[in-house]
Amino acid sequence: MPGLGLIELIIILAIIFFIFGGRKIPQISRGFGLAVRNFKKGLHEPEAIDVTPQKENPAEKFPP
Repeated sequence: MPGLGLIELIIILAIIFFIFGGRKIPQISRGFGLAVRNFKKGLHEPEAIDVTPQKENPAEKFPP
């Protein structure tokens, strides 16, 4: 099975253009770029995220 050629990519881009319109495509591209940038940032800064569960005090759950 061959990969996507130039003609197939042009057809896919034309279909996306007709579905979303010319005004929506830059917003979608910007959102995708932000998502990729945040994902890469998260890969390089794993120690910045604290995922350890906090110990709960049972007395705070049920006041007297």
